Amino acid sequence: MSGAVHPTTAQGVQGAVSVPGAGRLLLATTSTHKIGELREILASLPLQLVTPMDLGLDLDPEETGQSFAENATIKARAFAAASGLPSLADDSGLEVDALDGEPGVRSKRYAGPDATDADRITFLLGKLAGTPEETRTARFRCVMVLATPDAVVGEVQGTCEGRIALAPRGANGFGYDPVFLLPDRGQTMAELSSEEKHAISHRGRAGRAARALIELWLAGTLSPSGRPAMRGPRAGARVALG
Repeated sequence: MSGAVHPTTAQGVQGAVSVPGAGRLLLATTSTHKIGELREILASLPLQLVTPMDLGLDLDPEETGQSFAENATIKARAFAAASGLPSLADDSGLEVDALDGEPGVRSKRYAGPDATDADRITFLLGKLAGTPEETRTARFRCVMVLATPDAVVGEVQGTCEGRIALAPRGANGFGYDPVFLLPDRGQTMAELSSEEKHAISHRGRAGRAARALIELWLAGTLSPSGRPAMRGPRAGARVALG
């Protein structure tokens, strides 16, 4: 499997709704890494991007879903209900083919609840010890869900294909980035600049699809009756609405 990036997809969009919150959008995460990336990706939106910390909101929804989409929905609904604002939540992680899709939704908890990024990488590499390079295929997956206090507006997804390196390389990024190798580039995700990473990463692609979704929602052009697939935010991506 090459380092190609899978197309971004979107689904489950409900009808156009009014926008509460006086032009604000809550980034429903307390991860400073994710907040930084989302602020860069969504910078062009005509909305003020706020965080739970900005609102003094102390909320940690229990992620009981069996998929990224279920967990993202849980978080989006919880933050929207608690804040009264439209909220964009994501759930993302790493899927390794040789490990039957692990760590998946357990990516952050894979090496234990108090593990650091370095602990998780060490644990992952240990699980893959002796696995040949050509069978260390993996992907990053990110699902984002936009919800208001009244409804789930829509869901988007982005993936990025690669392999698990034999050892960590690079000082940028976070999580499993230092061992996520992009064979076409000969670099790990942690060796890319922020601009390069956003262009190809799972969160970058999902974020651009979310931005397109939000723009249509703000314009009142979403329909529950179903729409043909629309050209996404970059060449080759498709965002299916409805």
